[in-house]
Amino acid sequence: MLLTSTDAGEIALEFLMAEWNLSDNDKEWFTVVDSRLIGESWYTVEISVEGLPDKWYIQVYDTGECDPNYTFVSPIRGGQRYDDLSDLPELVVEVMISERNAR
Repeated sequence: MLLTSTDAGEIALEFLMAEWNLSDNDKEWFTVVDSRLIGESWYTVEISVEGLPDKWYIQVYDTGECDPNYTFVSPIRGGQRYDDLSDLPELVVEVMISERNAR
């Protein structure tokens, strides 16, 4: 495996930023929580927005490619109040609402 855990985390974070067309300024709101090697050929990377319970799980293969079918998990259902998002930039709020509503 040529990728390190750190490499996989960065690749997954860049993938998520590109998926949502977020800027470098928005990127700083996201954190790689964990990057675990699974078997010999891929990592599972956990990403969150600090202070929120929402998580993305992205598979990063040893080729450096990400599985486009990532998993989003949140205890907050679409349609609930979004008071917890009030301190975030507008585009990050849009991403969070969209992900929560898609569940």
